Formats: sequence, structure tokens, C-alpha cells
Amino acid sequence: MSNILRIDTYLSGFLVGATLGSFTFLLLVVAVSQVHSYDTKEKENQIKIGRFLQDYKAHKPSRYSYADIKRITNQFQDKLGQGAYGTVFKGKLSSECFVAVKVLNSSNGNGEDFVNEVGTMGHIHHVNVVRLVGFCADGFNRALVYEFFANGSLHDFISSADNNNRLLGWDKLQDIALAVAKGVQYLHQGCDQRILHFDIKPHNVLLDDNFTPKISDFGLAKLCSKDQSIVSMTTARGTMGYIAPEVFSRNFGNVSYKSDVYSFGMLLLEMVGGRKNIDSTSENTNEIYYPEWIYNLLEEGDDLRIHLREEGDGKAPKKLAIVGLWCIQCHPAGRPSMNEVVQMLERGENLTMPPNPFASTGPARANATAPARNLNIQLEAIAELE
Repeated sequence: MSNILRIDTYLSGFLVGATLGSFTFLLLVVAVSQVHSYDTKEKENQIKIGRFLQDYKAHKPSRYSYADIKRITNQFQDKLGQGAYGTVFKGKLSSECFVAVKVLNSSNGNGEDFVNEVGTMGHIHHVNVVRLVGFCADGFNRALVYEFFANGSLHDFISSADNNNRLLGWDKLQDIALAVAKGVQYLHQGCDQRILHFDIKPHNVLLDDNFTPKISDFGLAKLCSKDQSIVSMTTARGTMGYIAPEVFSRNFGNVSYKSDVYSFGMLLLEMVGGRKNIDSTSENTNEIYYPEWIYNLLEEGDDLRIHLREEGDGKAPKKLAIVGLWCIQCHPAGRPSMNEVVQMLERGENLTMPPNPFASTGPARANATAPARNLNIQLEAIAELE
């Protein structure tokens, strides 16, 4: 009997050991498989970026090694900010040349954002678009080197608690609005291919020493031919509060350069009152949507200057508000082109109030009160260019 018990004990121990061994082996196989998969993906990313860099010829910026990036940023000493796609550090190329270095997260994306930004910037040479000084594609390490602007972004001057926008004054804010409009106009019409930014917002408008605005961050940009403007998209892109309705739902129309126009309109409305378009911290859920509040004031003939507690004759904020409201019409066909936006900002007198963009949340209706412009633009959908 005792021999049988010993055999049973032996068999039980053997089975337990075999089971644990098999489980450990399985975990090891899974771990090795994951490491191999990650390594394979990274190698594919490097090949993709390598091919792109070989093809990238015209006006290419300087290429830096990762050792150069560490030297330029003094071992990443001065951190300027951090986002979902990377961290920005202040750097120095010489005693008089400072730069902003965006070190990209290796875990995000498949190299597309890097290729987008470097490739797009190679097509751009405009006073109101930030200049790409250089880039780094060294193994798994990727970085973008830009001009440095000590004044930071437009967001810092229109959304701060101490109302820094008053320091700029309405004349300067109008100049900034017009310059940004010309920058977007250039992206849509001035390059060999039309560039759709898809993330126009105050954070992405940088200000130099003279407060000349520079559009930045082209990680979400798309290129399409100049004679056609609609792009196919499988997922929404951009920042909440600035994304056009058609980017979320094709019931509002097709995604096109008019999506950038919508974002620019939201930027103008934020400039008017220094209010964010979405306030996730607001405890008053019944508070009226800020752009709609602006529209109601203008429609009722109220003095916008009084409601914004601003000095002066109130013409500047009213002009920016009306142009902004034209830009955020729900249906893309109801929005002006950036050429028309520039003309309205330059003219600024006797601007017609737009239809109420908040009257319906569904697809736009034919509007008999719209100005005499062709609002029935038919554009053929085209596929995104790699």
C-alpha cells in the first residue's frame, strides 16, 4: 500500500512540475514573440523613413545625429512642453541661434507623423509658417528642430487669466488674424500641392519677437492636388473644439480644405473673447456655447465691446467675430475659402452677418440669405497621397 502511495505522490509531483514547466515555457514564447514583433515593426519603420529620406531632395533641412540632438539641447535640460506625440526642449545651435527641438515618442505612430512633418515642411516657404531647421532620424530616435520663439504661442496671449490679449491690443490682434489667414491661404493655394493642416488652433500659432505669427505642427497634415481638395479619411483628426463637423460625420459634407477654414474660424472666435471653445472644467452645464453667445449678441445688435469689457470702438472684435462665424458654418459649402477670408479681414467694412450656424445640428439647408457666392461647389473625392 505504501508503495502505491509513493507512486501516486511521484506522479502528482511530476504532473505539477510538467504543468508549471509548460506554463513557464508558454510565457517565455509569448514574451519572445512580442519582443520580435516590436523589433520587426521598428525595423520596418526605419526602412520606411530611410526610403523617404533618400527621396527627399528639394530644400531639405539639416540632418542631425542623436548625439547632435543631445548636444544641442544640453542633454535635454530645458523642457518647453510635452504632448501626445513627443516632448519639446529648448536648444542652441550657436550663441545667437536658439531652436525648439521636438523629440518624438518612439511608441507612437508608424513613422507617418515624422514623414508628414518633414515632407510637408519641405514644400513650405512663407513668412507665416514656421521654418524647419533640421531633423534627426538616427535608429529608433527621431526629432524635429524648429526655430525658437520666445513669445510662445498665441494661446498664451488670448486664454491666460490675466488677459494678456489687452497688452497686444486690437490692432495687433487684427494683424495676427490676417497674417494667420494668409499663412493658411498659402498652404491651400501657394504650394505645388495643396496642404491641409487639420490642426489650426492658438497652440499651433507661434509668435516671434515682433509678434509675427507662424503656423506650426504639421504632424496631421495631408497633401492633395491643387485642382481638387477633398480627401478620404478613415478616422477623425485634430483637436476637440476646432474640428469641423464633416470630419466626424459625412452627413455634413466631405472633408476638404474647408475643414481648415472651420478651425480658423474657431481660432478667430477665441481671439475675440479669450475663451476656450470647450471648457471641460465648467460646472455650469447650461452655459451657452461661446460662439453661439457671440452670434446672438451680434444678431440682436448689442455692442460687443461692452460685453467683452473692451475699450475702443468695438469694430475690431465685431469684424473678427463676423468672419469667424462665416468660417464655422456647419456645411462646408457655406464657408468662404481662405482667399475670401483674407479679403474680408482686409476690407472689414460692411460685412454681412452669416446665417445662424447653430440653427440646426443636421446637414445644412439651402440658405436664401447667404451672400452672392457660389455655395454649390461640387468637388470630386480623391484618395489621400502617401
